Amino acid sequence: MMRTTRRRRLLRMFVFVLPAFLVLAALTVWAFSALWNGLMPDIFGLRTITYWQGLGLIVLSWILFRGFRGPAMSNAWRHSMYRRWERMTPAEREEFIRGLNARCGVPPTPEPGTTPNP
Repeated sequence: MMRTTRRRRLLRMFVFVLPAFLVLAALTVWAFSALWNGLMPDIFGLRTITYWQGLGLIVLSWILFRGFRGPAMSNAWRHSMYRRWERMTPAEREEFIRGLNARCGVPPTPEPGTTPNP
């Protein structure tokens, strides 16, 4: 049952999310190069750019201004998670961590004083 749900989620991601992301990325690059070609030659006297040069400029600006930090979390979400964590009892925190580990495929740790079964 769990595997079919995961398969469906992966299939849905490849069928719907991946093409939508690719279309959105292509439209973003097109809009960037169109804005560049519409504004920069007239304002600064620069040459027009191609679609692929626009993509290169977007990637370059991502590297220079954002770095390789991964996706950003919003501060509001992070703050609400901190408040939620602070309100939890130690037992609720342990249960929360066990739930996260179970979802990520981390095997449960044995209780103190027991020996794990090989």
